[in-house]
Amino acid sequence: MKRHDLENLKEKVACATLLGKAGFAVDAKESTRRAFKWRRAAEIIIVTHDGRGWFDPLSEAKGDIFSLVTHLDGGEFMDAIATVADLVGHHAVIASWTPPSPSRAVSEDVSTRWTSRRAPWPGSHSWTYLSKQRFLPPIILKIATDQSCLREGPFGSMWAAHTNDAGVITGWEERGPQWRGFATGGSKVLFRLGSQDATRLCVVEAAIDAMSLASIEGLREETLYLSTGGGWSPTTHAALRLLGSRPNTSLVAATDANIQGDAFADRLRQLAEEVGCGWQRLRPHVDNRNADDWNAVLQERAKEKGERRMGEKRGLPHARRTRQG
Repeated sequence: MKRHDLENLKEKVACATLLGKAGFAVDAKESTRRAFKWRRAAEIIIVTHDGRGWFDPLSEAKGDIFSLVTHLDGGEFMDAIATVADLVGHHAVIASWTPPSPSRAVSEDVSTRWTSRRAPWPGSHSWTYLSKQRFLPPIILKIATDQSCLREGPFGSMWAAHTNDAGVITGWEERGPQWRGFATGGSKVLFRLGSQDATRLCVVEAAIDAMSLASIEGLREETLYLSTGGGWSPTTHAALRLLGSRPNTSLVAATDANIQGDAFADRLRQLAEEVGCGWQRLRPHVDNRNADDWNAVLQERAKEKGERRMGEKRGLPHARRTRQG
């Protein structure tokens, strides 16, 4: 096929059409007029250049509609041409960006919405969810609430604050038994738990994992536990760069033990090299095997501890008989 024909074919099929057919969906909350964010499970694709270009924020991959086909499906360039040709005539799932519909939640100031919510307390819905379902110990929950990191969300969920370098609330991660999201109208920067002047920076992908790792390590001194909220925005990058630039700082990539976690860890390694700070990869694991995340490690340890206690209780009557005999 001649170059002229290839260019004509590219103009007839938007990246959005391919992504929609491949099961991706637009994340309208994190999209702009010039950049659409598409998600499929842990995969993320950003579409730019009026729908004709794209890049993967978790890798170096980028290009046009043909390279997008090979990025998603593999195969040779000729296979990509055939796939794109088959999509001619199909309409893109989304042709242009429109602002989210106005709502009370969007119109309210983010900090006002945050302060209007109570901090969790023993027995509250959020506290119960975090302690009973996520196995976070009371001491960590108390420290997190004392540092104004947590709020009671609706329907038994919890809110975990994201703040900028000045300590101002920019948004919050929302997690619950049946819910996962981020504050409407808010922006991801960093969830921060621990010493604000710390030289050891442990970066994870979710606030619950940050609190879980803090629980496992006993909230180590000189350590700040950070969550990106699963994103890597320019503000997150700038905040991590500023923290990593402090003297004698070490950046610990404690992200999930999967492909996305490894991609995040590599970004952190590159950032550490840029600012000249230390770097370490810390993987979640249980009994010499990887776990998906730090909360999975915490739950496994709690389960093992419970089983040991049950075994000790079952052994008590036998122990008494032995002593009496």
